[in-house]
Amino acid sequence: MKIIVKVTLKNGVLDPQGKAIRRALASLGFEGVEDVRQGKLIELDIAETDPEKARAAALDMCEKLLANTVIENYTVELA
Repeated sequence: MKIIVKVTLKNGVLDPQGKAIRRALASLGFEGVEDVRQGKLIELDIAETDPEKARAAALDMCEKLLANTVIENYTVELA
């Protein structure tokens, strides 16, 4: 089963990479971009056929490794 995990910084957490992307876009002529927040997308392909077990496993993975829950939020989608 394929699982998509999206990890983003929590509101209020500084995002220096996002700021660098915004500045680079402006230097390339893309005006009007007021803010950029970057995150990560993780695709998991796991050997599980039960959607509830797959979701539970992905949530456990996020809590233990994939996301730093102090500064990041995450969402889990079954694909």
